[in-house]
Amino acid sequence: MYTKVLYVKKQIIFTNNGVFIKGGYIMSDNGNGEHVSLPLIGDNAPKFKVDTTMGEINFPDDYKGKWVILFSHPADFTPVCTTEFMTFASMQDEFRDMNTELIGLSIDSKFAHIAWLRTIKEKIEYKGMKNVEVGFPIIADLKMEVAKKYGMVQPNASDTQAVRAVFIIDPKAKIRAVLYYPLSNGRNMDEIKRIVIAMQKSDKEGIATPANWQPGDDVIIPPPGSCGAAKERMETEEEGKRCLDWFICFKKDKIN
Repeated sequence: MYTKVLYVKKQIIFTNNGVFIKGGYIMSDNGNGEHVSLPLIGDNAPKFKVDTTMGEINFPDDYKGKWVILFSHPADFTPVCTTEFMTFASMQDEFRDMNTELIGLSIDSKFAHIAWLRTIKEKIEYKGMKNVEVGFPIIADLKMEVAKKYGMVQPNASDTQAVRAVFIIDPKAKIRAVLYYPLSNGRNMDEIKRIVIAMQKSDKEGIATPANWQPGDDVIIPPPGSCGAAKERMETEEEGKRCLDWFICFKKDKIN
């Protein structure tokens, strides 16, 4: 069903299917009179204090100065989720080298999480990965408190399971990227890592990255903001710089 705006009042957009925007968040009526929020890119990441497989965490206070990948999965003891967790766990040191921490979530109990992680370590082998120990916390969100804050429960997909959501959050606790996958399809962890690398590079160097960019590829120089700057850019040679036109110029990547 398409969304039709019915009326606007005090920065709230009311629509025919219960979707509206309020204070920078997309809100949706789940059909039971409750609203599920979806924080947008640039918003402050919603705070939470929760129990996990590694004890209580207080977010974002416990993660000051770090990047965080907060991701949800539909359920423990499911095949797609098992492959995802094994892959994330095998890459945890790579993410930590990037000052990035992982936090998982599903609408299961802590004891279900623990039993599942023990099964993964003791019994499951996948793509050469075995004896995999998941060393990052998994939130036990039985009451869906965190899932609803982050729009991880989407009733048209399931009202009892979280979808495969990924929120990449920067050291200032700002939402920087949001990814959603359906229940049936696993995520590409290399792509998630690539996004973090690209955003960190953009923040550090003031550049942008083109389509299909990989570390080591040329990066994009931001376009000039005036006619004079555009003319100067095209007339000035700079080592390592190449321009296709005044608004699209590349330079060699700085390998960190």
